[in-house]
This record gives sequence, C-alpha cells and structure tokens, in this order.
Amino acid sequence: MTAPTTSAPTADDDPDLPRPKDSADPTDPFDKDVLPTPPGATASLLRSLLTPLKARVALTTLLLLLQQAAVQAGPLLVAYAIDNAVPAFRNHDHGPLIAVAVGYLLCALVSGGLQYAFVLASVRVSQDVLLDLRGRIFRHAQALSIDFHERYTSGRLISRSTTDVESLRELLNEGLQELVTVVLSFVYISAMLLWLDPGLGAVAVASFVPLYLLVRLYQRRAVRVYRVRSTAIAAVIVKFVETMNGIRPVRAFRREAVNDTEFRELNRRHERVNGDALLEMARYVVGSRLVANTAVALIVLWGAYRVASDSLELGVLAAAVLYLRRLYDPIDRLGMFLNAYQSAAASLEKIAGLLAQTPSVPEPSTPVELPALEGDHPGREVVFDGVRFGYRTGGEVLPRFDLTLPAGQTVAVVGTTGAGKSTLAKLLARFYDPTDGRVLLDGVDLRELAVPELRRGVVMVTQEAFLFSGTVAENIAIGRPDATREEIERAAKAIGAHEFISALPDGYDMDVRKRGGRISAGQRQLVAFARALLADPAVLILDEATSSLDVPGERAVQRAMSTVLRGRTAVVIAHRLSTVEIADRVLVMEHGRIVEDGSPAELVAGTGRFADLHRAWRDSLA
Repeated sequence: MTAPTTSAPTADDDPDLPRPKDSADPTDPFDKDVLPTPPGATASLLRSLLTPLKARVALTTLLLLLQQAAVQAGPLLVAYAIDNAVPAFRNHDHGPLIAVAVGYLLCALVSGGLQYAFVLASVRVSQDVLLDLRGRIFRHAQALSIDFHERYTSGRLISRSTTDVESLRELLNEGLQELVTVVLSFVYISAMLLWLDPGLGAVAVASFVPLYLLVRLYQRRAVRVYRVRSTAIAAVIVKFVETMNGIRPVRAFRREAVNDTEFRELNRRHERVNGDALLEMARYVVGSRLVANTAVALIVLWGAYRVASDSLELGVLAAAVLYLRRLYDPIDRLGMFLNAYQSAAASLEKIAGLLAQTPSVPEPSTPVELPALEGDHPGREVVFDGVRFGYRTGGEVLPRFDLTLPAGQTVAVVGTTGAGKSTLAKLLARFYDPTDGRVLLDGVDLRELAVPELRRGVVMVTQEAFLFSGTVAENIAIGRPDATREEIERAAKAIGAHEFISALPDGYDMDVRKRGGRISAGQRQLVAFARALLADPAVLILDEATSSLDVPGERAVQRAMSTVLRGRTAVVIAHRLSTVEIADRVLVMEHGRIVEDGSPAELVAGTGRFADLHRAWRDSLA
C-alpha cells in the first residue's frame, strides 16, 4: 500500500492555500480564467437558440418587411402630390390631393400597427432566447465537474449569466431591428431612386461604398475593444463577489483599504475600456455623417440644377431628398447596432466557451447498477485498485496505491495538512476520477455508475456544512426529497439535532436564510449530519465533519455516529484524534502515501507516526 514519495500536494488539495490560475490570454489583462471557444461554437450556439423559434422569427421578419413598405410609400405620395395633385388642385380638381392625403394617413396607420405587432413579436422571441440561454448556463454550470468550479470563479459565472446575457438582450431587442431597418431601407430606397431617376439613384448607391468601408474599419477596431470590455466588467464582478463572500475576514484583518485600492484599479480599467469603445463609436458616427451629408449636398445641388434646366421634375427631387434623409438617418443607428453587436458577439463568444466545457468526470455512456445489498448490513466494499492521482495545476498528489475497505468498516484517515486525505475522499465520492487505476464499489467501477446511483450509494459530509435558503426541514430533506416530516425528525433525533431545532423560533419550519446564516456553524454541521443520515448511504465520508463543533457537541455527535455508522462503510477524515476513537481501522498518510495501517489500539501501542500524534494530543488535554 506504499509507493515512492512524490511531490507535495497542490493548492487544490488544501483549499486554504492560494490556488494557481491557468495561463491567461496575454492580450487580455482582465481575464485570468480564459476559456477557449472552439471554432464555430458561437454560430452553433446562436443557431440552436433560434432554430426552435424559426416560425416566429419568420413572422417577425415579415411584419418588418410590410412595415418598411408602408413607411417608404410616403415620399412617392409626396412626389405625386407636388407634380400632379397640386397642379390639379389649382385647376379645381380636389380628388388627387384628397387621395394623397388619405393614402399618406393610411400608410401612417398601417406602419404604426405593423410596428406595434413587430415589437410584440420580437420581444417574445428575444425573451424566449434569453430564457433558454440563462437556463443552459445554469444547468451546464451545475453539470460541470468540481475541478472546473475550483478554477473558474463564481463571479465569472455570474458575469456570464447576467452582464453577458444582458448584452445579448440589447442586441435582440434593439440592435437587430436597426440592422434590418437599415438593410431594408437600403434595398427599398435604392430601388425607388433608381426607378424615379437612374442618375440620382446611381449617385446614392455609389455613396454606400465609403460607408461600407467605414463600417468594416469600425468592426475591425471595435472587436478587440469589446472583447476586453466584456472581461473587464467580469473582473469587477469577481472582485465584488469575492469581497462580499469574505466580508468576515475582510473586517477581521482590516482589508477594506487594500480591497478598495484593488477595486478602484479594476474600476478605472473598466472605465478606460469603456472610453475606448465610446471613442471608436464617435469616430464612426463622425465619419458616417460626413459621408452622408456630403452625398446629400451633392445630390441636392445636382438635382436643383436639373430642375432649373427642366430635365428633372421638382416632385422627383423632393422625393429623392426625403428618401436620402430616410436612408442616411439610420446610419447613425447602424453604429448603435454595431456597438451592441460587438458587445454581444464578445459576450456570446464567452458564453459559448463556457457551454463548450465538458465535465472532467463524465456520465457513463452505458451505466450499470450496483448489486443488491446482501444481509442486514447497509455497507459496501470499497477498493482502490492501482490508483494514482494528480491535480491539473500541479504534480502527482497520490502515487500508485492499492487499498481495500471491507463492507461495514469505519476507517479513519489522519495525517498532516496536505497529506492527501481529502483527495482520497474526493476520489471515493467521484468528485474527481483517478489519473490511473480504478475505484470500485462492490466490484463496480465508479465511472460506470450514473450520478443518481452513485449519490444514493456514497454521501460526503464536508467541513463546510453548506445550507441553502429555506427551512431546516427542507435542508435535511435534501438527503431524500421524498422523505416525510416524521422521517426528517427521526433523522434529526438520531444525530442529536432535534433538541436545538425544536428550540428555534419556528422549529423545523424556520428559514435558515443564505448559507444557513441564522444558525451557528455547529448547528449547521448537525443539520448536515441529519441530511446524510436521511440519505441512508452505503458509504459515508466525513471530511473534517466535526471540526465546527465544540467539545460537548463533538461528543454528542460521536455518540450518535456510533449508531449512524453501524454496519455502513465509513471513511472519516480527521485532525481531532478524538474522532478516531470510533474507527475500526486507522490509516496514517504522509505526502500521499499510506505509511501506517491498523486498529487504533495497535497503532497507539506502537512507535510510529500515529503513536506520536496520539501522545501529543493526550498531552494537549492535560
């Protein structure tokens, strides 16, 4: 069961040590957890979001087509009025002018109605897309393995599901309408101008060449700015979340000034990136207006000359000018679309990168079931067969070893910090898969078990007893959601938690609020024990699970554990040697190796590492 000594464990093995980050993109000073986005992943994500809504997307597009047709009919009516209806009116023929007025009013009413229908349809499409996307991010984040969440901070996940999704919302709600309006305006107006007067139409179409080049230049310059901008706001969110989550040590160690300085620097960087984005936008707007105003001035001057020489009708020139204003006015709004597009593209790229991540602990393609338990005992045999393991951020933590835990045996694992105790427990809980070898449960490789089957068989109680917002009863029932109130209370009584729960203002129905903040750390640990007991696992892992309890509380839990663990296979990770007294067997670990293995009495009577630890512990109690 021993192997050559390996390198010391990494920060992942001890959560209190600084955790090294993956190499970041050197061009991005903000993103310390850059996720690679596979080629085509962004486009594929967008297609998958829109494909289920293609019928409604088509309806939305049709509504906008009809709305633009109604809008663009106006200048034609103006041209007809100037060249035909007004002269007829002067000859006492009122019909043409009345027809123009009625037609213009109908166009306005139809355009307004279609615009209203378009807004309703487009908002529903965009909200469904955003609802789907937020759900995907949440579900995928939950499905990703523990090692991903240890590398990728919660603040960045929050940024992906809030700031980045909001960027996409702005694009869907406003930007796409602007883009489609500009494109349709260009098609409609170019066709109308070429029909009214080929010369004026050709000049108008030619003016789009410099505008197109201007748009391409803006896109190239803005794409880098908005990619950095997306990560800049994520850095601000990460710092904020980290500070608020650690507010107690912040206050205890008076880090307010340091945090304020760091946050101010991140905020200033975000401000500078926003300034760069606004500067690029300003350059585009100034350039587009210069091109548009120059084109309009040339067309008006040339058209006026032709009107004066009787080669062009005044109504046609008036219609052309109206069309040109309608054509160039959206150019500024096109800049707003490009602004929203670049922001949304950068955000969607990061979301696609997140959704492209695959769990390092995948579900089996053909899961198997555990064999039925035999006899009255609820335990299962655990075998570590040729297991090796190393975290991706460092060297090998557990060298190759073999270990068998018979069904129903309680095994205590002790050792110094960083010895590999928690890593061994995480492999048994399948938070990680071994680098080499297998972990077997009653002869079945854990990698062949579906997650629900594994979680029914193996339950882990950690040092940090995490409670969710909700009642005490609901938190205990997480172990078995279909449990009755009677079963919940029975589990609490068995673990020694019933007395303090009953003394709470609302008893089992008291809302413990965020992270269980309304009850003490020791009480949270007792609730976590009751949760594990209610789950009725065959294998129970206790990872420093009594560390938050005072001496009377620890003794009460130990008495309850004697009953709870009877017949089960249990792995107890402990620093307090008082916890070891309930074990049938003790493993002593050093630098990832099992250096001692025996019953508590045998090891205490010996001269090894455990005997020294036990002697030091006894002296500390004297």
